[in-house]
Amino acid sequence: MTPWSQCPPERLRRVRGVLTDIDDTLTTDGHVTPDAVQAMVDLAQRGITVIPITGRPIGWSEPFARAWPVPAVVAENGAVAWVKTRVDGVFLNEIPAWSPDSLGSTLSKSYQTDALSRAANFAKLQACLVAVERMVPGAKRAQDSAGRETDIAVDHSEFTNLAPTAIDQVLQVMQSHGLNATVSSIHINGWIGDHNKWRGACWIVRKLFNRDLSQERDRWLFVGDSTNDQVMFEALPLTVGVANIRRFESQLIHQPTHITLAPRGAGFAEVAQKLLLAANMTSATDTS
Repeated sequence: MTPWSQCPPERLRRVRGVLTDIDDTLTTDGHVTPDAVQAMVDLAQRGITVIPITGRPIGWSEPFARAWPVPAVVAENGAVAWVKTRVDGVFLNEIPAWSPDSLGSTLSKSYQTDALSRAANFAKLQACLVAVERMVPGAKRAQDSAGRETDIAVDHSEFTNLAPTAIDQVLQVMQSHGLNATVSSIHINGWIGDHNKWRGACWIVRKLFNRDLSQERDRWLFVGDSTNDQVMFEALPLTVGVANIRRFESQLIHQPTHITLAPRGAGFAEVAQKLLLAANMTSATDTS
């Protein structure tokens, strides 16, 4: 991981979109700070689309999807999204500069799987969650579990502190039930199916803009902070870890290409500042 400040500006000039984690990437001590919100506004006004992709539940994500200057929020590690309906079908390079009314406020919920599959999977997930709480001492379901539709989450650092050995036990129980499982900065998430943050990113870019993210990797940047962001660090050539990713550094098989000086929301603002500077330099060159 090289310092974000050392990323060459010319590498940033093609970036038209930012994919970002939420917890401990946009948030600081559980709150989205004003500098992180302003960074999203500034990027959107400059024509750089921001799409959060989180392990948090779809219910928890709704107020953010409605309030932030984003066309969508992808939740539950890629399985489901809130979409602002007025941008459906609009191409990335046709999105106007953001204003409070430009993206609209009407939300629709979109899934990657059909209703029958979701119902069958939900029953299996709840049975696994009961088993985790019974078999792993101290394991408790995340407090946001009521808003989850396609996955389960066990708290390890938000309101409960689980030792690394207990986290490993939770992962083993989930996997023994046939679940995919990953660890975020606060939760252990388990789900059924092949979706993940990268597949969710490809899905939402295709849905929103009718574009193939896998063919335009150099036009997107990802910002994250933990092990469950590794699939994004592996998939995209330009990725940034906010400074608090150092907590998970020894566990990362795939690391981000860069790291910010500041942690959490201030780190995201640091990413935005450099992107905007590169974009302004491009505009000055184009008009000279």
